[in-house]
Amino acid sequence: MSDVIANLKERGFILPESAPPLFNYLPFVTAGNMVFVAGQVPIGSDQDFKGKVGIDVDMQTAGAAAEQCGLNVLRQVCDAVEGDWSRVVRCVKLGGFVNCTPDFTDQSLVINAASDLMVAALGEERGKHARFAVGAPSLPAGFAVEIDAVFEIK
Repeated sequence: MSDVIANLKERGFILPESAPPLFNYLPFVTAGNMVFVAGQVPIGSDQDFKGKVGIDVDMQTAGAAAEQCGLNVLRQVCDAVEGDWSRVVRCVKLGGFVNCTPDFTDQSLVINAASDLMVAALGEERGKHARFAVGAPSLPAGFAVEIDAVFEIK
């Protein structure tokens, strides 16, 4: 078992199965030594993560949605490196979108749950990354959170 899978398991997380794209895009693209992961929504959990943060979705649920998105990002990276986590140099950047009310200003706190997951899974050196967290008036299928990412691999 890889250190990443062990780190996730230790924290009660299981890497989900790969979800095929629903439309005309790829779930990830490898270009040189970079993996660009398409936006991941919080599917693969029994929990319903749909709604607008600040009205329908509380902070705890929004954080759990961000974690599920992070797990889905890691699943795509796992597929990109064919399960060989030693090829992952680092998480370079996370982009986080939060479906929220216009007056909601805690997008960074929501997306931080995914950032914490990256550090927990990959370790401090490989998991820390650049990031943005922004509010959106809506997201695909009404999900509360969507996250994309860029990873360096060897």
